[in-house]
Amino acid sequence: MTVCEAPGKVYLFGEHAVVYGEPAVPAAIERRARVTAEPREDDHVRVTAEDLSLDGFTVEYTGGTGDRPDIDAPAPLVEAAMGYVDAAVRQARSAADAPDAGFDITVESEIPLGAGLGSSAAVVVAGIDAATRALGEPLDREELADRAYRAEFEVQEGQASRADTFCSTMGGAVRVEGDDCEAIDAPNLPFVIGFDGGAGDTGELVAGVRELREEYRFAADTVHAIGDIVRDGEELLAEAVPEADPSRELLEELGDLMDFNHGLLAALGVSARSLDAMVWAARDAGAHGAKLTGAGGGGCIVALDPGAETPTALSFTQGCEEAFRAELATEGVRVVES
Repeated sequence: MTVCEAPGKVYLFGEHAVVYGEPAVPAAIERRARVTAEPREDDHVRVTAEDLSLDGFTVEYTGGTGDRPDIDAPAPLVEAAMGYVDAAVRQARSAADAPDAGFDITVESEIPLGAGLGSSAAVVVAGIDAATRALGEPLDREELADRAYRAEFEVQEGQASRADTFCSTMGGAVRVEGDDCEAIDAPNLPFVIGFDGGAGDTGELVAGVRELREEYRFAADTVHAIGDIVRDGEELLAEAVPEADPSRELLEELGDLMDFNHGLLAALGVSARSLDAMVWAARDAGAHGAKLTGAGGGGCIVALDPGAETPTALSFTQGCEEAFRAELATEGVRVVES
């Protein structure tokens, strides 16, 4: 039995613009998905998903998951969970040259599903790592990140970014521009996250931005302006002391850029009333900056605040179902048991 876990992420800057070749900076957070993989004697895959719904569920299949079993769990949840696990299994089989390998797999997650915190990337990264290690064929981090990206690319029908899976694999902060990904230094940023309990439709939101960008010059300029924000943010991070507590001045400067970034994303139509309400509640409580994180349309916001005021304010904000603090995860995917 092999157990691996990988972190989720927030975007400091750059979501949506990264689709058009602009840079983005996601950062891994200490909310993790854990995957247990144990090889079987047959070619079946048995998946037990815990913490993904109120009661969780177990599915066993052979071959692929094209024929969804009739189980007592919401269909979209089953589709999402099984799609990513199935893709991870295919990548692990391919990497280990074991096309008929079977597994008993357990998936647990502290990361809200579909909330813009990289839950699927964390599950895929941890799943491929656990399965290949269980078969005695561990991957180096570069290949693991690449195979995890390919799994997400397949499930998301070509709309995946390398950002999520690379960040989940490597940990820390990451710079992404096109297919180029690199780890960058970052201080211990005091993240506060607010979650509205929902999730936007990533494909629909990405398509909406594309239509705006094609029809209106201002939208194309807005996308480029987000890229400029990312570049300014990178310069600030480069001047900070890695893994140290950031100065108030740095937090204020980064926060200003996050505020600008949220405004531009809202102009592109990817925010939501609940996200805006949480962003303003965080700012009113004294956060240095706040913005949506991920595709938008619902899900999460991220704020910078080392004090207790912002999580408290968010917990009393209408539409916020959960507010929590999340440390920067300096370590990416890791083996818990082998």
